[in-house]
Amino acid sequence: MTRNLTPLKSLLSATCLCALGLAGTADACTRLVYLGAADQVITARSMDWRSDIGTNLWVFPRGMERTGEAGPNSITWTSKYGSVIASAYDIATTDGMNEAGLVANLLWLVESEYPEFDGSQTGLSIAAWTQYVLDNFATVEEAVAALELEPFTIVTDAVPGEDRLATLHLSISDKTGDSAIIEYIGGKQVIHHSRAYQVMTNSPIFEEQLALESYWRQIGGTVMLPGTNRASDRFARASFYVNAIPKTEDAVETLASVFGVIRNASVPYGITTPDEPNISSTRWRTVADQKRLLYFFESAMTPNTFWVDLKAFDFTPENGKVLRLDLGPQQTNTYSGLANASFVETAPFDFLGL
Repeated sequence: MTRNLTPLKSLLSATCLCALGLAGTADACTRLVYLGAADQVITARSMDWRSDIGTNLWVFPRGMERTGEAGPNSITWTSKYGSVIASAYDIATTDGMNEAGLVANLLWLVESEYPEFDGSQTGLSIAAWTQYVLDNFATVEEAVAALELEPFTIVTDAVPGEDRLATLHLSISDKTGDSAIIEYIGGKQVIHHSRAYQVMTNSPIFEEQLALESYWRQIGGTVMLPGTNRASDRFARASFYVNAIPKTEDAVETLASVFGVIRNASVPYGITTPDEPNISSTRWRTVADQKRLLYFFESAMTPNTFWVDLKAFDFTPENGKVLRLDLGPQQTNTYSGLANASFVETAPFDFLGL
């Protein structure tokens, strides 16, 4: 019997439930990795949801004692790497980059099916899945090697009022450009690991997304590209554009190009579609420059983009502090340029769990 995580309604909002309708019509998050000149690697993602998800930015130092929040047999660990993350309702980590340049992004996947959890296994709340990866690993290869051993069982539960689970999949990328997609299909963990896996959206499962990419590659993006908000269409557009933009050594031009691609895969704020009432607007976007350790944040509700320089934070266990940047209701607080100085020391949030 799958164990209960309450209040799950908050968790669903917090972990990129890109909609509550049918797959392909109501979910809308996108993640992409740009592989550029001069060892530039940049990971971008959009966060789409139909209501405010209460996102703030947090700084976590090394040496934090963590628990998987899944009952008495929860996995425990001490963070090896400091990180900057985007929370949701300050109960879950949905996105972030650590000081080693590893990026993790959590997206919705309706086809996910996790192993049964009866409390006897080592458990990890789905709310802490992203943070576990950021805390423990410097590279994708290292993370994949550890996750293949299945050190925990992901714990999730049914959406209130519906007969289905909170279903998510995780993407990771590192500063070498390596990528992996971790999914749970039919109760089994499936890991897709390759530098070639640059783009991930929602449904269908990643294996089928690769087939879609192959199809559109044969057509060619200059001939025709699908233009709807469906996950498969966004996958096709992002896959074409992320490799069509220039591979310049100029960091400013590179960032401008990557922002252009993730914006192209976004959903206009406030959009409504007849017959698809649950379609999700893009709430915010992040762009992680893994070579320069810069983490950019762009809210759909503010007129400008700001960024955080991970190199300027003290992540040491001795002097590092937990810091929070208050983004305000619907992420309407406006920051300009480098925002490190606007973070305020705050007690860490508790991950949602049993």
